[in-house]
Amino acid sequence: MTDPHSAPHRAGFVAVIGRPNVGKSTLVNALVGAKVSIVSNRPQTTRHRLLGIATLPEGQLLLVDTPGIHREQKRAMNRVMNRAARGALEGVDVALLVVVAGRWDEEDTLAFDALRGAGVPVVLVVNQIDRMKDKTALLPYLQQVVEGREFAGVVPLSALKRNGLQQLVSTVLPLLPEQPPLYGEDEITDKSQRFLAGELVREQLMRQLGAELPYATTVEIESFTVDGAMLRIGAVIWVERDGQKAIVIGKGGARLKDISTKARLQMERLFDAKVFLETWVRVRQGWSDDEAALKALGYGE
Repeated sequence: MTDPHSAPHRAGFVAVIGRPNVGKSTLVNALVGAKVSIVSNRPQTTRHRLLGIATLPEGQLLLVDTPGIHREQKRAMNRVMNRAARGALEGVDVALLVVVAGRWDEEDTLAFDALRGAGVPVVLVVNQIDRMKDKTALLPYLQQVVEGREFAGVVPLSALKRNGLQQLVSTVLPLLPEQPPLYGEDEITDKSQRFLAGELVREQLMRQLGAELPYATTVEIESFTVDGAMLRIGAVIWVERDGQKAIVIGKGGARLKDISTKARLQMERLFDAKVFLETWVRVRQGWSDDEAALKALGYGE
C-alpha cells in the first residue's frame, strides 16, 4: 500500500554545463556512484556527450555530462565539442551551471548565456569549496555571482569529497517531472562498454602525457569480444605525427605498457570482469582538424 504522504517519484534529464575543468565529470561520477566519465586535471578531458544515471530512493537524475564550453574554436575538434555541449541542452528539464568557488570569468559568462536561452531552470553549482582558503569570502562571492542572474537554486559543494551532494539532489529533484524511473536501477550510463573502454585508455593519455600531446591523441576500440569470463579488447591510439607516436610508446615501450596496465585495471573495476587489453599506436595526420575523420572516430554522435 502506497503512503499517501510520501513524495512523488521524479525523474528527468539534467544537463551539466560549465567552462572546461570545473569538475563536471567528477560531479557526475559522484552522483552516479560509479566512474562513468573520465577525469584528469587537464581542460577538455571530456569530448563527448555522456549520460550518467543516478538512481536514488526519491528519484532518478539523468545527468548529461558535456565537454566544457570554450571561446576558442581553432580546430574542428573544438567546434565539435562546443556543438556537443550546446546540443546537450535540447530536451533537458534542468541545467546545472558548474563553476569553481571564488572564480567567475568570461567563459563562465559564456556558459551562463548558453543556458539563459534554453528556457530551463538553472541551478548554480559552486564546486571545490574545500579549496577556498578564506571561507568568509564565499558569501560575498555568491552574492556577486547571482546579482543580475536568475538561478533556481545555489548549491556550494565539493564533488571530489562528496560534500553537499544531498543538498544538490534536494534542490534539483523538485524541478523534475513526476514520473517513474526511465532506466533500470542497475544501469549507470547510456554508453556501451566498448565506448567506456576507449575513454579509459584516453584518460591515461590525458594523465600521463605532456601539456599539448593529449589533444593530438584519440582512441579507437578495434575489437571487443567476450571470451567466457574474460573481455578481450584491442585499442588503437591515434596520433598526428611520427614524433608523437614515439612519445606515447616511450623508451622500450615503457610508457605504452604503463598506460595499458592502468587502463586495464580501471576497466576490470568498472566492468567487474577480467580484461585482456592490447594497444597499438598509429599515425593519422591532422585528424583533430578534419570533420570527416572526427565523425569516423565517433565524435559528434
